[in-house]
Amino acid sequence: MHTSEIQIRDPFILKYADRYYMFGSTDKDIWRGAGTGFDVYVSGDLENWGGPIPAFRPPTGFWGTDNFWAPEVYEYGGAFYMFASFIGKGYKRGTAILKAEKPEGPYFPHSQGAVTPKDWMCLDGTFYVDKGINPWIVFCHEWVQIGDGTVCAARLSDDLTKTVTVPVILFHSTDAYWSAEVYSPSNNMHGFVTDGCNMYRMKNGKLLLLWSCMGKQGYCIAYAVSATGEIEGPWRQADKPLFDKDGGHGMIFSSYDGRLLLSIHSPNDTPNERALFVELKETEEGLEVAS
Repeated sequence: MHTSEIQIRDPFILKYADRYYMFGSTDKDIWRGAGTGFDVYVSGDLENWGGPIPAFRPPTGFWGTDNFWAPEVYEYGGAFYMFASFIGKGYKRGTAILKAEKPEGPYFPHSQGAVTPKDWMCLDGTFYVDKGINPWIVFCHEWVQIGDGTVCAARLSDDLTKTVTVPVILFHSTDAYWSAEVYSPSNNMHGFVTDGCNMYRMKNGKLLLLWSCMGKQGYCIAYAVSATGEIEGPWRQADKPLFDKDGGHGMIFSSYDGRLLLSIHSPNDTPNERALFVELKETEEGLEVAS
């Protein structure tokens, strides 16, 4: 299959053994109906893909039933861990951690339910290892619960089964001047979005935090810079969005041919969303789209 043929949201690229593994929200309609699972596609060139391969299918009794969203996969400690968001009857939306022995899966529940706070509406957990030692989850506290969405972080246990610290707020959506107010008819409320967070360490040592919100031209991607180079920040928003042309939920990776790429989905409407790989370049202060 060619990239243009694959309906996918929140595309996440894992590089392993000279191949690209593309995970994402792959149910045909992630907004309504019971969740099916997550598929993965495998490629050598980011254009032609094998698959889909079933990476996760919920076992009997799994707590998540709907909104199977935004899987991210990391190799850690000799295994592969998937961070993905779910919601279920009697459960708030949250990010759980799954585990597999191979990059393509199959993945099985690893954490005891969501590792994000049980009474919070959370999504889009991403993984970060501080100083090569301390594992963290960085995630979004949803605007539909608190109005002004936040990006938060908490330390994980070494075995990635639970958090071991109280979450700290890194920043609010409205800390970025371009974050536009949105309205949710189902919740009958206005607010400001945070989602799709992802960590990136620049060659000059600066620590960046990629995230998405709604901007004047639709879904957009921004980033913040840690003043200390550490996860706790404080965090300063970049002067302008990184990408603001109706695309979002990004992550950054280096291709095997040496390009720095931003993986996003665009456009932001179902069922037309597709993976898009945008070449970036580092500047002294941050990132910009390569011309």
